[in-house]
Amino acid sequence: MKIFLYDGTFEGFLTSVFEIYDRKIEPDNIVNNNKYKNALFDEVIEILTTEEKAKRVWTGLCKKLSKDGQKIIYYAFLSEAEDIEIHLLKFIQRVLASKIPVEQDFGDKNILAVWQWGKKVSREIHRVLMFVRFQKTSDNIYFAGFDPDYDILHLAVDHLKKRFSDQHWVIYDTRRNFGFYYNLKNVTEMVFTESTINFETGRLQEEAMAEEEVTFQKLWKIYFTEMTIEQRKNLKLQKQHMPKRFWKYLVEKW
Repeated sequence: MKIFLYDGTFEGFLTSVFEIYDRKIEPDNIVNNNKYKNALFDEVIEILTTEEKAKRVWTGLCKKLSKDGQKIIYYAFLSEAEDIEIHLLKFIQRVLASKIPVEQDFGDKNILAVWQWGKKVSREIHRVLMFVRFQKTSDNIYFAGFDPDYDILHLAVDHLKKRFSDQHWVIYDTRRNFGFYYNLKNVTEMVFTESTINFETGRLQEEAMAEEEVTFQKLWKIYFTEMTIEQRKNLKLQKQHMPKRFWKYLVEKW
């Protein structure tokens, strides 16, 4: 099998597409080199990411795709789904080869797969923005940790900059171990080498919280408990409004 290995970035994937056309090679798969498991009979071709090549592919696609089509390709890539690269390649080949718009030809299994994954990623972005919960640290930084199903953390940054422009904050992907820090002016990517974070819940250890944060959390738990009417609990409805996988971020569940 012919396997194209790339660095896992969107630019790296687009560079792979460029090389496929340039070398006239049809790979059996395109694989992130961090996920590749060596097989005895694989013919591996390593791709070096080149910004110019990636830009040429993207420019060509933008001429053939609508704005929604462009967005769905990028979102589908962020899904990190198994074999998503080969689905995207087939999608791109079909689009570039056709003289008429085919980006929504859902009779094509590859086009359908790309749109399905893209829609899932789009929903995940909205869920993260809806359900993110900040905790105030002892050094007056608001921290929110979570582990989204897809690699979408950077897509939440612009929204949070506008919404919380007057606060220092950190959002952190505990699954992929990276985040972004906002200092009232700029956003910087960051990685914790040592931390006081529970990577399962995104919760800070109490000694890392501001005193008022600890107090507010205790008060909220008391309020939640006292206001709950046991006879009127409706877990099914709760799960509809907030998927259960986000419950671990709620103070009242800690």
